[in-house]
Amino acid sequence: MTLPSTKKAPDGGWGWAVVVASFLALFLAYGSPQSVGVLYPEWLSTYQEGKGMTAWVGSLVSGIGLIASPICSACVVNFGARPVTIFSGVMVSGGLMLSAFAPNVSFLIFSYGVVVGLGCGLVYAATMTITCQYFDKRRGLALGIVSTGTSFGGFIYATGQNELVELFGLDGCLLIIGSLALNVIACAGLMRPLQLPAYYLKQKAAAFEKVEGQLLEKVVTSDLDPIKPPCDKTADNPLIATETKEPTEPVVFKRSFSICAVLVEVIKKKQKTYSSYARSTADLFQDRVFGSLCVSIFLFSLGAFPPLLFMEDVAQSEGLIEGVSLFPLVSIVQVAGVLGKLGLGMMTDIRWMNSVYLYAFTALGSGMALLAIPFTKNYVGLQVISAVIGFMSGNWSITPYVTTKVVGIERLTEAHGILMFFGGFGIMLGPPVVGWFFDFMQSYDLAFYFSGVCVLLGGFLLVVSSLPCWPRPKGDTRASDEEYTNDLVAAVA
Repeated sequence: MTLPSTKKAPDGGWGWAVVVASFLALFLAYGSPQSVGVLYPEWLSTYQEGKGMTAWVGSLVSGIGLIASPICSACVVNFGARPVTIFSGVMVSGGLMLSAFAPNVSFLIFSYGVVVGLGCGLVYAATMTITCQYFDKRRGLALGIVSTGTSFGGFIYATGQNELVELFGLDGCLLIIGSLALNVIACAGLMRPLQLPAYYLKQKAAAFEKVEGQLLEKVVTSDLDPIKPPCDKTADNPLIATETKEPTEPVVFKRSFSICAVLVEVIKKKQKTYSSYARSTADLFQDRVFGSLCVSIFLFSLGAFPPLLFMEDVAQSEGLIEGVSLFPLVSIVQVAGVLGKLGLGMMTDIRWMNSVYLYAFTALGSGMALLAIPFTKNYVGLQVISAVIGFMSGNWSITPYVTTKVVGIERLTEAHGILMFFGGFGIMLGPPVVGWFFDFMQSYDLAFYFSGVCVLLGGFLLVVSSLPCWPRPKGDTRASDEEYTNDLVAAVA
């Protein structure tokens, strides 16, 4: 769905206020979910559940927002960025505060995993959309500033939540960060819309359709009414009265038939639209490289996301550190993630750089780092591995560029949504799978072997599928990376 622009993108001015508000909104909303690894050991000791069961909390809060991204985007298109941001602030804050009173892990999965996760997905879609509306020439810079709010939030909240748990306990920590999340509502006040949401446009269209429908109904009624006799003789002759009442049944039948015909026509149009979308999606999966990219992103999310949740527990389980350090491993991952987003993004601008191979390289590097975790027997080694994994996880920022290389600029939005679904599904499954491995083996070694092999397999599959020796599909007229403009790519990013 696209909306007509009511104002031209100013590329500055009030747009920078929108950038600051969007950055703070993502900082406040994603701070706790991005540093959920600090809370994970506390939940284990509080609820005494298995690590696989408890891991669902952290996996859902990060994965459900990606899986529901089409719904979140539709909400922004229909209602606008400001109302959606306000509602998301209420969801994130309410979910965090509600988690403080969770009696068990099952309730925590709903309050923290589902409610907070959906709230984060809504605020992310809203901030990206409003930023794209305010910027055109400087859109890449604005989106880069806004998107780093999640990483900075994870870095600050990792240390902050650790201190709050020490001072006020787990419940007090969740209540405090939940109250801080209410400031997302204040950030929404600065998001002045430049484009009319589809909801208001639909209201205007519905009003016109209602008027047209009333006029059409009058015309249809006048056409279907029986011919009346020139003079009223029903009072004198009851036979005539009977004859004039008989045509009412065919008239009702004709009216109901016309309504059914209209409904059938509407259903056919909807079915045609859905069938066209299904065929378009099937055509995407016929592309060898795109199918491999979907599998690679799924395997990367399945294997590379669990360290964000389990690294602190690994350090404590192996006796490498007591408690949580002043700068947790989660903070190192987030800082390295910021550097990775910026560094990998600049590398895609190099003319001779192949973005598909660059993404495959990040997957292979992450897989090697994951396989090295079981052999690391000191805390400094875990810090180095956390930095490597964090830097390689910055490949999320180059996903739109890779998608453009594979499917072309025209199908970028559709293909990117499919890839985010696979990524969210992998994030949702990764931590529980690793936790179940620990519950079964009482060791993280096999779990990280599994994660490393999955990520390596995804990177290797992407490299093999994109080799130039494979025959090119018929009708494939995609150009090289440098021929694409960055506007739509940055908008999707």
